[in-house]
Amino acid sequence: MSWFESFVLGLVQGLTEFLPISSSAHLRLTAAFAGWHDPGAAFTAITQIGTEAAVLIYFRKDIVRIVSAWCRSLVDRSMRGDHDAQMGWLVIVGSIPIGVLGVTLKDQIEGPFRDLRLIATTLIVMGIVLGIADRLAARDEAGGRHRAGKERKTLKELGVKDGLIFGCCQAMALIPGVSRSGATISGGLLMGYTREAAARYSFLLAIPAVLASGVFELKDAGEGHVSWGPTIFATFIAFGVGYAVIAWFMKFITTKSFMPFVVYRIILGIVLFILVGAGVLSPHAGESAG
Repeated sequence: MSWFESFVLGLVQGLTEFLPISSSAHLRLTAAFAGWHDPGAAFTAITQIGTEAAVLIYFRKDIVRIVSAWCRSLVDRSMRGDHDAQMGWLVIVGSIPIGVLGVTLKDQIEGPFRDLRLIATTLIVMGIVLGIADRLAARDEAGGRHRAGKERKTLKELGVKDGLIFGCCQAMALIPGVSRSGATISGGLLMGYTREAAARYSFLLAIPAVLASGVFELKDAGEGHVSWGPTIFATFIAFGVGYAVIAWFMKFITTKSFMPFVVYRIILGIVLFILVGAGVLSPHAGESAG
C-alpha cells in the first residue's frame, strides 16, 4: 500500500465511519474503483481505532462519568441504581453479540462477506430499513391532524433487553455495507428512541468492540499488503476527519432526517449491481492481492 492510498483510505474511513453508510463498504469500494488491492479487514479494524479515539475525545465527559460511576458501583451498592453506572453495564451487555459473532465469523468477514454483490445488497436493504425507521420517528415527532406527537424514549429508559437488541443490531455491521451506526440507529428508532439517543448509544457501544477488534488485528498489520507506516498514517487521518464528522453529525440529527443517507445507500447499491452485472467490476475486485 502506498502513502497516497493510505491517505485516501484514511480519509474515507474518517468520513464514513459515523455516517449510516458503512465505512467498511466504502473502503472496499474505494479500492475496487481505484484498481487498488482490497485493504482488508485488518486494515479496516486498525484504522477504526483512529475514529474511535475521536469518539473518546468527543464524548469524554460522558465516558469519564459513566466509567467512574460504574467502577464505584462495584464496591458501593447505593450506586447501582445510578443511571451512569447502569449505562456502563449496558455498554458491556450490548457488546456481547458482536464479540461472539466477530470471533465465530472471522473467516467469513475476511472472505465471502467482502463480495461486492453482498455489499450492494446490504447497502440497499439496510437503506430501506433506515428509511422506514426514520419515517416512523418523524411521524411520532410530528403527530398528525387527529393525534398529538408521540414522546420517544431517551437513554434513561434503556434497559438490558433494549441494550441486547442494540448489540445484535451492531453485530450485523460485521457484514460490509450494513453500517454500524446505520444498524444500531435503525434499531433504536424502531424501538422508539429519539434520533439523538440512538446515535449517542450507538457511538458509546462501538467503543469496546472497535478497540478490541483493532488490537486483535494489530498482529496482521505487517502481513501482506498492509504495512505499519501507511496503516498508522491512515489511522491518524481517520481520527482527525472522524472527529469533525461526529461534531457535524450530532448537530445534523437534531433537526434533519436520515433520508439523504437512505437515498445515497440505495443509489450506490443499484449502481454497484449494474457495474458488477455489466462486467465493469468483478465482485471480487482486488481480493487477489496480498
